Amino acid sequence: MQSERMTPLEIRAGASLAAIFGLRMLGLFFILPVFAVHAPLYAGGDNLTLVGIALGAYGLTQAILQIPFGMASDRLGRKPVIYAGLLVFAAGSFLAAFATDIWTAIAGRALQGAGAISSVVVALAADLTSESHRSKVMAMIGSMIGASFALSLVAAPVLYRTIGMHGLFVIVGALALAAIAVVAFVVPDAPPQPRPAAGLAGLAEALSPELLRLNFGIFALHVVQMAIFVVVPPLLVASGLALSDHWTLYLPVVLVSFAVMVPPILYADRRDRAKPVLVGSVALLAAVMLALTLSGRSVTAMALMLFAFFVAFNVLEAILPSLVSRLAPARARGTAIGVYNTAQTLGLFFGGLCGGWIAGRQGATAVFAACTGVMVVWLALACRMRAPRRAPAVNPG
Repeated sequence: MQSERMTPLEIRAGASLAAIFGLRMLGLFFILPVFAVHAPLYAGGDNLTLVGIALGAYGLTQAILQIPFGMASDRLGRKPVIYAGLLVFAAGSFLAAFATDIWTAIAGRALQGAGAISSVVVALAADLTSESHRSKVMAMIGSMIGASFALSLVAAPVLYRTIGMHGLFVIVGALALAAIAVVAFVVPDAPPQPRPAAGLAGLAEALSPELLRLNFGIFALHVVQMAIFVVVPPLLVASGLALSDHWTLYLPVVLVSFAVMVPPILYADRRDRAKPVLVGSVALLAAVMLALTLSGRSVTAMALMLFAFFVAFNVLEAILPSLVSRLAPARARGTAIGVYNTAQTLGLFFGGLCGGWIAGRQGATAVFAACTGVMVVWLALACRMRAPRRAPAVNPG
């Protein structure tokens, strides 16, 4: 018998795991709107390449550890691995809070990223939901990424003015510790899973051509995200919008973009039309990057381009993990999602590194031009993807 409604357990699992995932992403996103402006206050912080490394170091250690964390969760269970990752994440947050030089800030960011539980959280969400409702839960998690990004853009400049960079990192560390209690007492326990394949066989199962196509997509998305936020906050300041007033731009842009993103996500979910929505969103991002390359730098022009960017970014963050969870084999789900999140976090690292390097040598226009090229490559790959067919919905009860 088909069921169109999620069970209470699925709703609880989706909401609680989305909150945990959102917290992890806040650790990354909270510094994006303010770090490039704050960095000169660090010893050595006038080097834009090092600023880019600090932005992306989180992504590098995430990339190194996502697959090991995912594989460990397939064998040891999801929750114990999540506890360990949250503790490491909190330790990195507190180290970064007390940084006085750029290298300590980089070390703190790298330690934050070493708590690489993103793949484990997504795998647990997939374990706890039927396939007929999995896309909804993955959309909840993906939307939380967009919400975290939006919250950081609105709240970080205001909090930075009030409590400084030190306070931002302390808040993130404290929330990570509180999240351990949420995992223990709110998130349901996972049901027994199929025994994982031995050795590298499980990793091989996670490298199908369609999964690799999606992995490149999330890599490209986060390369562009990190690269442009090396240059966007300083450009807004140069255009006359003080850092403490950035929220007056971000808040209306983000709120409207969230309203606009809902119809395409519902269309993709209810009509099983994920591919055209994905392709359209990538095309929109390519157009935004080209417009930023060619257009002026007025606050109004930047606001319009950021609005379009947020719409596409939020839609893609909802659709991509849903597609990966549907394509990933059940017995290697943690591993497959670990590979996906490795691609995501490599994008975060290389986006910050390359964005800082290009900006320091060629300026903001060259950063936007490079991002345009990345989006065009992704668009070509996305047009050739084969979307999975949805299995019939069956009432798990």
